[in-house]
Amino acid sequence: MKKVVVTGSNGLLGQTLVNLLLEEKEKYHVIGFSRGKNRSGRGDFDYVSIDITDESLFYDKLSEYKPDVIVNTAAMTNVDACETNKVACDKLNVDVVQYLKNYSEENKTHLIHISTDFIFDGKAGPYKETDTPNPLSYYGISKLKSEEILTESTTDYTILRTILVYGKVYDMSRNNIVLWVKQMLEEGKEITIVNDQFRMPTYAEDLALACKISIDKRTLGVFNISSNTLLSIYDIAQQIAGVFKLDKSLIKPISTAILNQRAKRPAITGFDLSKTREYLGLKPKSFQEDLQKFKEKLT
Repeated sequence: MKKVVVTGSNGLLGQTLVNLLLEEKEKYHVIGFSRGKNRSGRGDFDYVSIDITDESLFYDKLSEYKPDVIVNTAAMTNVDACETNKVACDKLNVDVVQYLKNYSEENKTHLIHISTDFIFDGKAGPYKETDTPNPLSYYGISKLKSEEILTESTTDYTILRTILVYGKVYDMSRNNIVLWVKQMLEEGKEITIVNDQFRMPTYAEDLALACKISIDKRTLGVFNISSNTLLSIYDIAQQIAGVFKLDKSLIKPISTAILNQRAKRPAITGFDLSKTREYLGLKPKSFQEDLQKFKEKLT
């Protein structure tokens, strides 16, 4: 039985991964680390309410459980908030990874870490794992720093880069693009969506599966995880409306320049997924196919 600590276990990916691992309780001893009460709606795993930015407390708790694998899903992901609160961003996105690296090196623990397409500048997407990063935002800088902590270490690490993660779990602390667009259109509200930023959205269930495969195979290195189709965010919203049979005319295109977001966003990201197919054995699907699966899960 593998002992797996999931940091950020109250988040979208955290809850999704905990649920997936608990489908095979004979294989995994699951320990969730997160702030506040357990929001997963289930009590059949060990839950630790903890501030993981407290280095000594974090180290002591890890030492108590002695995990075989740590999956770090905890992060500050609000791109504009990272731009305005760099100290908080660094604490969670950089310092915590340093603590995890230190523990993992000392204890020969496999460390799986989630990263982002925002480490790239968006001038040459879709990107391979080996392409040179050039982040435009402080969020992107912080995630690149976290990657460098691992790539320059001697620990066994897996970095899973992902894009625009969406899904639904028992108790949501924040929204995601699919649920937000769906809710706005269901309420008959007009929304403006950028038509000059291009992404490959990621279903949380697929990202959780990639984490599980990485745990099982101990596949090390950097891997891209997303759907397989590059779409403008406007087209993403249009597809959401189509799958959920909502009014597409409420979606109005807008340019990034007019939107005037606080943090710069890369124009075109997206991923080359060939390494993921070959080494993880995943078969990424189109956003539309994943969205249909998500719709079926909601009903």
